[in-house]
Amino acid sequence: MAKLWEKNIQVDAKIEAFTVGRDREMDVFLAKYDVLGSMAHITMLESVGLLQKEELNLLLAELKAIYKLADEGNFVIEHGVEDVHSQVEQLLTAKLGDMGKKIHSGRSRNDQVLLDLKLFARAEIKQTVTAIDELFEVLISQSDKYKNILLPGYTHLQVAMPSSFGLWFGAYAESLADDLQTVLSAYKITNRNPLGSAAGYGSSFPLNRQLTTDLLGFDSMNYNVVYAQMGRGKMERTVANALSSVAATISKLAFDACMFTSQNFGFIKLPDQFTTGSSIMPHKKNPDVFELTRAKCNKLQSLPQQILLITNNLPSGYFRDLQIIKEVFVPAFAELRDCIEMTTMMMAQVEVNKNILDEKRYDFLFSVEEVNRLTLEGMPFRDAYKKVGLDIESGNFIPDKNITHTHEGSIGNLCNDQIVAYKNEVLNGFNFSTMQTALQKLLS
Repeated sequence: MAKLWEKNIQVDAKIEAFTVGRDREMDVFLAKYDVLGSMAHITMLESVGLLQKEELNLLLAELKAIYKLADEGNFVIEHGVEDVHSQVEQLLTAKLGDMGKKIHSGRSRNDQVLLDLKLFARAEIKQTVTAIDELFEVLISQSDKYKNILLPGYTHLQVAMPSSFGLWFGAYAESLADDLQTVLSAYKITNRNPLGSAAGYGSSFPLNRQLTTDLLGFDSMNYNVVYAQMGRGKMERTVANALSSVAATISKLAFDACMFTSQNFGFIKLPDQFTTGSSIMPHKKNPDVFELTRAKCNKLQSLPQQILLITNNLPSGYFRDLQIIKEVFVPAFAELRDCIEMTTMMMAQVEVNKNILDEKRYDFLFSVEEVNRLTLEGMPFRDAYKKVGLDIESGNFIPDKNITHTHEGSIGNLCNDQIVAYKNEVLNGFNFSTMQTALQKLLS
């Protein structure tokens, strides 16, 4: 099948296979967004006199049918078709003849793929933010539920000071709120329209880039056409950094959960149906979900470096190297959401040990409490520290397990309401409704 760019010489079959790579596989994920971009583009072309009204109506009707095909998971890039852009145009041409070829006026596959990836990333970010919010709510709920249940805090993996399940669950909730701030920044960079930059140097057609920006619900356009092209790779790396931040939080939580479920700790317990067994040891109940979550999230944390290494020595302009980014970028969202959803399910049903600190091994957790008590009674801190240390060494230390922390963010004052307010403020910054309203209008 002829390529959009092919003239009189047919490319070697092995060269074609190598250069196409996994594009057909990856581009299926972009099909809906390629159609949306084409709908906005041809609407703009009609407004500047490059399409007739009747042509626009026929093209829009066919594009909506292709969108429905893609939305239902039935869009296929046929063998011999190079990419999603070619497949969409060939479907239109098969139905409408030469009229289908007019959709490419004033654009290049370069700005098409830029646009497709931004529209795809926007939608995926929205789904990911929803998943993060659901995990956040579970963690905050568990923090409130178990706010008075103490557990050991560690430094250097040595018993250190009293902590609580309220602090433990709440710490990961607040970490996710900060991660959302990073995701918001990435979304703002993503939510700018590159369409109209063509091959990276604009077009002599009288394009109305503000119109396509509005039709697709972008915050603004990438104004400079060279920079729009330079944004390929940069946008993906920026988003990957945000996903990596979320993955780091979940990986740390997964490590804690693996450690806390072990018999040596026994702080939490997973429902039996959430664990797996051993082929040789009948007593085993393994936290495989958390182990796999940890590994997957650690892998996701390498994503920004993978993209960086693909792009870091490229000058301005388009290069085929950029195609390879799709292979690591496109699947990352679903993999991260899978980890988030598993963690949400686990954290919602985890069982908490309410009597951990009854064991004598944790008595020294309260040494700092005793130092502070003596200091409040008037003894200099350094003298109080020495006295308690000598009592511990001589075996005379008797812990007072009444915890009276009151400052913001401590055991007795978790500030969960403030953490929720902070998270909600970040969520409101996404303003997904503008994007949704624009796309619904375009498809109506």
